[in-house]
Amino acid sequence: MSNKQSVPDYITALHTNLARVIQGKPESIDLVIIALAANGSVLMEDVPGVGKTTLAKALARSIDAEMNRVQFTPDLLPADILGASVYNPVDGTFHFRKGPIFCNVLLADEINRASPRTQSALLEAMNEWQATIEGERHALPEPFLVIATQNPIEFHGTYPLPEAQLDRFLMQINLGYPAPEHEIAMLHAQAQSHPVDALTPVITQTDIVAMQFKVRSVTVSDPVSRYIVDIVNATRGDARLKVGVSPRGSLMLFRAAQAAAFCSGRNYVLPDDVQRLAVPVLAHRVVLTSKAKYGGNGKSEVITDLVSAIKVPT
Repeated sequence: MSNKQSVPDYITALHTNLARVIQGKPESIDLVIIALAANGSVLMEDVPGVGKTTLAKALARSIDAEMNRVQFTPDLLPADILGASVYNPVDGTFHFRKGPIFCNVLLADEINRASPRTQSALLEAMNEWQATIEGERHALPEPFLVIATQNPIEFHGTYPLPEAQLDRFLMQINLGYPAPEHEIAMLHAQAQSHPVDALTPVITQTDIVAMQFKVRSVTVSDPVSRYIVDIVNATRGDARLKVGVSPRGSLMLFRAAQAAAFCSGRNYVLPDDVQRLAVPVLAHRVVLTSKAKYGGNGKSEVITDLVSAIKVPT
């Protein structure tokens, strides 16, 4: 990467790479790239088989990164993710053996099939990019992000993710079923081999770390900052919500808006960036009241209503 503002070229190449694998989901691809630029983790919730795991693999291949995949099951333990000390009978000492979390992209597949105890093993890593194991802190590689998939909680054998863990994810993405024409294209694209196998890196790990550093220098004006806070404050007083967005949510929306502007080739954030990201960044952080939940209200709809009711800064 040169010293000039050439990151949008890499963003375009990354989007093209991912679009070769995920048909007809440009907005979902954009959100994953924004999360990467913002140095945040992604939670993808949807029914099995719509491409959640494939998207994570495609991203890892496109950024020349080490990816580890952990299939979350009810009997998975925290040590299976973080690692543990292993006894060496030859010299009578213990040696730390790193777990799969020590990578650039951790794919936590079907994360809500594991117990809350195991899910909590990711909390420190997702927030501080380190893991404390047996009293010793271990830094994680850079870049590092978690891409977690989960099945809808109505499915058998799932546990709802704790609110504290949901709050660590930068955004939640729902892929949804593809349109018929895109599903037909997918059938032909995978007729002989999987497109993921043919992907090559378009951006290095060093470039990504530099990009994430530059994202933090994107200008957010005072009116736009106030706009973000007004949206978050609205969630804390809405009668449909039992729990509103935390201050971490404000920071996440702020950082995601910076990344969105950067990926668009701008060095300043527009209110449009905030509006576009409000639902994927905020909806999974709120908790509906029982009345709202069984009255047909959804989290995304509530966030959309609140955003539309707040005056947009000029």
